[in-house]
Amino acid sequence: MNTNKPLAERMRPNNLDDYIGQQHLVAPKAVLRRAIESGRLPSIILWGPPGVGKTTLAHIISQQLNRPFFALSAINSGVKDVREVIEKARNSQFFDSKNPILFIDEIHRFSKSQQDSLLAAVENGTITLIGASTENPSFEVISPLLSRCQVYVLQSLHKKDLQTLLHKALSEDEELKKLHIAIKEDEALLRFSGGDARKLYNVLEIVINACNTKKPIEITNELVTTTLQSNIALYDKNGEQHYDIISAFIKSIRGSDPNAAVYWLARMLEGGEEITFIARRMLILAAEDIGIANPNALLLAHSCFDAVRVIGNPESRIILSETAVYLATSPKSNSTYCAIDEAIALVRKTGNLPVPLHLRNAPTKLMKELNYGAGYNYSHDYDGNFKFQEFLPAEISGTNLWHAGTNAREQDLKRSMQSLWNKKYEF
Repeated sequence: MNTNKPLAERMRPNNLDDYIGQQHLVAPKAVLRRAIESGRLPSIILWGPPGVGKTTLAHIISQQLNRPFFALSAINSGVKDVREVIEKARNSQFFDSKNPILFIDEIHRFSKSQQDSLLAAVENGTITLIGASTENPSFEVISPLLSRCQVYVLQSLHKKDLQTLLHKALSEDEELKKLHIAIKEDEALLRFSGGDARKLYNVLEIVINACNTKKPIEITNELVTTTLQSNIALYDKNGEQHYDIISAFIKSIRGSDPNAAVYWLARMLEGGEEITFIARRMLILAAEDIGIANPNALLLAHSCFDAVRVIGNPESRIILSETAVYLATSPKSNSTYCAIDEAIALVRKTGNLPVPLHLRNAPTKLMKELNYGAGYNYSHDYDGNFKFQEFLPAEISGTNLWHAGTNAREQDLKRSMQSLWNKKYEF
């Protein structure tokens, strides 16, 4: 194809009716669409994975509201750039003109000082901020700025959405219409896209460019897979490799293999993976797969998460490696993870069972007259700080939800619990 403009850019929609996906936000009468159509759009943060339409949506909003549009990328912009754009926005306002939109791509990469520089302009209405983030804004956006923004969550595109995008490209793109292209199988195209529209179009272009465009092109799963094996980088943090490698990393730690853990960690670091993403996944693993077999694991993982946010690259590799090896070599247990899931299933099955009277609080005279709190035994008044009594609703008395793991620490805990509760629980 003789064009320097990528297919993804050529196919970028200009209005909400042509926008594919995110119907929970932009369908007729959906929350974001109503805000746009009212003309009273607050500052917002669009949070979602790559390639789901965050940048496109920002452009459509500015066009539909007919407002000046300024854009910055957090990767190559500093406080000076932010202040210059805010000054331009201030100078562009005359009489009753609408305040400009400032779009910041990857706002989660902005430092605290960069985010601080936005506060006054957002608060006094000099700009309407639209931030795009692939990371949870609760972790990456400072609280004063987050409190001034409405967060909208964008989802990975569904199979039907991706198929619609493929059909639109083949039927509407001026370059592709010149070719004879038939998609016989789309499974591989959709799988390699990972729910990312931009990646889908990039993959489609790579496959087409690898073919003889003077002849009819028949796209099959085999053609896509064979072509991509020689064209896609070893690690794509926004695509299928991203999910495969983080999966291998987590499973290596869960499987107590420190060598494999640091190998997959290195693959991610060399591929440019977000260090906070890696640290956050280890934080989850420490609770899910190690638990009370080694409670210090959660403390170390939390310290790692805090530390890499302060230190940054390249030194964070050392902190991440220390944590990965520690977690991999730690005893493992998922007993608390299983316990809470079993408890939630029980709650959904049995509903809102009444709290036993002796466990209820009695702050008023009436509650005391109704025997709230009557018969409760304060554990610390008894030998060993324990008194045998019922803590579950009568309907599920004796139900065992926590089952001790086979590791040494939990077996000690099991023996301790059995000595207290005798045969009430199996543990």
